[in-house]
Order: sequence, then C-alpha cells, then structure tokens
Amino acid sequence: MDSRGICRRLATGLAVLTVSGLLAVASPGHAEAAGSCPGRKVRTLSFSTGSVWVYKRNGYVCAMTVAKRASAPKPMTVSVQARGSRAVADRGRYGHHAGPVTAHVGHRCVRVRGSVGPASVDSGWILC
Repeated sequence: MDSRGICRRLATGLAVLTVSGLLAVASPGHAEAAGSCPGRKVRTLSFSTGSVWVYKRNGYVCAMTVAKRASAPKPMTVSVQARGSRAVADRGRYGHHAGPVTAHVGHRCVRVRGSVGPASVDSGWILC
C-alpha cells in the first residue's frame, strides 16, 4: 500500500471518530439525565410513574422529572417556582425525562412539581 492510501485511511478514520464524538456529545441520553442539573441533590420526590430530582447551587434550584421506565414518548412536565415568582416549566412528550429547568430562588421557599402520564407530584413549599 502506498503512502496516499495510508493517509486516506487515517483521514477517514479520524473523520469517523470526530463525527461519532460530536454525536455522543450532542445527543441526549440516559447518562446525560443523571448529570444535567448542577449542584447537589437536595430532594427526590417519588410518585407512581416516576420521580422529580431537585438540585440546589448558589441560590438556584434545578429540577427534572424522570420516568420510571423509558419508553415511547408520553406527556411529562417539570416546574420550579420561587415564592413570589412565576414558575419555570418544561412540558412536552418525552421518552425518559423532562427538563432540566432552573430558577433563581435566592433564600426563598420553592415549589417543585412534576408529572409522567396521569400521575404527578407537588412538593408544596420546601427549602425554606
């Protein structure tokens, strides 16, 4: 094999690796769900069809709803509301998780809600 053939194979291999790396970073998946919210996990709100993970960091609260079973897209929601402010929400049809959503809460109480299909959870005012 001549040097041009080797260079062509190396270039093709490098292109394949680059594209696969970009796709791995750009496409959401189950591994991303676990690390999507910054900060430390402060609550897990469980309900029959899923749970809402709540994280806090530097005056911000982040939450995401995660289905118990990943499957075909179904209605899911997640919202975070600081007392005295409007809720920040994500609503749609998802297969694994809704969110994350983040709200600046400072030192105010927070209400977190989430749903997967017909079941839902409401934290009430927490983290006061």
